[in-house]
Amino acid sequence: MRQRVRPSRPAVLFAVLVLWMVLPATAAAVEQPPPEVSSSSLRPIVGGEPADVSEYPWAVYLVDSSGQQFCGGALVAADKVLTAGHCAADRQPAGLGVVAGRTHKDSQRGTEVGVGDVWVHPDYVTPYQGADVAVLTLDRALSRSTAGLATPSDEELYREDTKATVLGWGARSEGGQTAERLRRATVPVIADADCAETYGRNFVPNAMVCAGYPEGGVDACQGDSGGPLAVGDKLIGLVSWGVGCARPGKPGVYTEVATYVDRIRAQF
Repeated sequence: MRQRVRPSRPAVLFAVLVLWMVLPATAAAVEQPPPEVSSSSLRPIVGGEPADVSEYPWAVYLVDSSGQQFCGGALVAADKVLTAGHCAADRQPAGLGVVAGRTHKDSQRGTEVGVGDVWVHPDYVTPYQGADVAVLTLDRALSRSTAGLATPSDEELYREDTKATVLGWGARSEGGQTAERLRRATVPVIADADCAETYGRNFVPNAMVCAGYPEGGVDACQGDSGGPLAVGDKLIGLVSWGVGCARPGKPGVYTEVATYVDRIRAQF
């Protein structure tokens, strides 16, 4: 299994190789060590369709110092971007950038802005332990619509079979190249009990929420990490980790935004 954590591709491939070498192939889900977290830095949207930032003006993507897209995010205040902790951990502001208002990565539309500060949840260690959330403070405010944040009172948004939209510029197939334009897919929320049955102790209720179809075929993938899982214009999750991309019986795992909303807002 591989983690969908979204660092650079070489780093992820190295992590996958190491885990493949040390994990017993026959380990049961509840007994196995953390799966190869296919951090969504390596994941694009699989089984989705093209989308436009005019429909999702708060959808943004992160770039490194070379201008390479590696994660997604969401504008949640004029100068704040919400993303996954694994997208920002161990990164300095000077080596990060955010691109907003650009549907096609090869276009010149939209705005490229620098990052002035990086906050990663202090409890974050790895994606499969929860608290996989970070807030980037931009070096200037953007004049764009922002996404809302789910709160603990939004229980209906996390009910089983609630249809949510995942967005990203990630790969369109497992191991494939990242997409050149924004894509979206609709996935149903999965009950915590069912997700725990699939991932055992690697799934942390309340810290995480799962979404996907039993038969697979639709999912986030490489390059999508940190990207939004939304119901309407309200964020309920951030692409965090998974096993492969769109595999049957292996739903995507997302950071549960409602659990961390107070810590997130404290950064505004």
